[in-house]
Amino acid sequence: MSGSPLLDELRAALGENAVLTDPDLLRTHQRDEADLCAAGLPLVVVRPRDTGQVVAVVRAAARHGAPVVPQGARTGLAGAANAVDGAVVVSTSALDAILEIDPVSRIAVVQPGVVNATLAGAVRKEGLYYPPDPGSWESSTIGGNVATNAGGMCCVKYGVTTEYVLGLEVVLASGEVLRTGRRTAKGVAGYDLTRLFVGSEGTLGIVTEVTLALRPAPEESLTLVAVFDSTTDAGAAVAGIAAQGLSPSLLELLDRTHLAAIEAYRPMGLRTDAEALLLAAADTGPRAAADLARLAEVCSAAGASEVYTATDAVEAAALLQARRLAHPAMEAYAARTYPNGNGGLVIDDVAVPRGALAALLDGVARIAVECDVPIGVVGHAGDGNMHPNIVVDRADPASLERGRRAFDEIMRLGLELGGTCTGEHGVGLLKREWLAREIGPVGVRVHQAIKAALDPDGLFNPGKVL
Repeated sequence: MSGSPLLDELRAALGENAVLTDPDLLRTHQRDEADLCAAGLPLVVVRPRDTGQVVAVVRAAARHGAPVVPQGARTGLAGAANAVDGAVVVSTSALDAILEIDPVSRIAVVQPGVVNATLAGAVRKEGLYYPPDPGSWESSTIGGNVATNAGGMCCVKYGVTTEYVLGLEVVLASGEVLRTGRRTAKGVAGYDLTRLFVGSEGTLGIVTEVTLALRPAPEESLTLVAVFDSTTDAGAAVAGIAAQGLSPSLLELLDRTHLAAIEAYRPMGLRTDAEALLLAAADTGPRAAADLARLAEVCSAAGASEVYTATDAVEAAALLQARRLAHPAMEAYAARTYPNGNGGLVIDDVAVPRGALAALLDGVARIAVECDVPIGVVGHAGDGNMHPNIVVDRADPASLERGRRAFDEIMRLGLELGGTCTGEHGVGLLKREWLAREIGPVGVRVHQAIKAALDPDGLFNPGKVL
């Protein structure tokens, strides 16, 4: 391997220390956190330190016909960062500088390897706020968030990543550097190329710089919990909140399976006898208390058996932490259900109109029974984006088959309810078939035409999205 012409070129361009071929390290860069998605063994992992080095990597890979797979923190849940055999994996871990924070223009300019929580903390010191907050915000990177158009718990009010990306610097498959977008508050010049690349999962180019819009930091939010004896009532509460014109800064749902899993993982006094729990917050300054009272009224009218308001910031933070523990708690639940390291999660990501949320929840419960698999549901109820977690035994082909069937049935149900196959995790390897069904043959041809125009040799993240 040391005599490979491609590796020699990469070492000459980046230096020995930035070109990694240790077999153990290559294995750690094979995949993201999506269970049951195929992954290959890369030829090499490179860690460029600037845009020029990314250009050199892309041009060298193109000369040798090697596929190029960009990777951030590998926290994705759709297989979008999974390597293919013989790939050049471009890790953005060394591209981790916050280049600029401008409080007047309310923008930040960052490299793709900046961790979401690091940026949030840095702008908070300037009295500003970067809203997108995926569950992995303490480890996921801005580049990965851009690649998948990530969402989070505050998106019900503030929107997903694309709403905050003003401009990009992108290395194309040709090795050219494209700058898209603007720094101004307004701008409508030309096609919106920025949004084309946001959510493209590294299939059209490698993002090397991101210009982000910021907001003034909100005041401290007030939080409540509503407990329901049925998921149908919880769904009705969400619909009622939307119908009342309320805009909570957070509106999350945890079902009974998740409540039990979280309580077993880290006891905090959650109601494990409840069928569903809604976690809501309001951050509208002087109106927050009034808004929270209206949220409580709607929940009570929908049938909540208990509505509890956090008394201080510490208690509110504890409730929010319970929601952030949903994923590791379910991983622990899967491990207990299928011991010896065989328990796994197939994490679905489906979004439906708010009015169809109750139908989605009831449908997932029915699918769990029909497919004979445990399924817990958690997610962003306020925008109809739910995450059914399907528990499988990796060592049992029959369990895997039931899990896959449940996954497909949930996808089918989501589309039938007028929804989409992914609200925030992206398509990756996991949902290519369902993307094709959602957008139809004309949509597929348009996607393929764009891919062919920007990456005619198909070297960027092959096999993903389409």
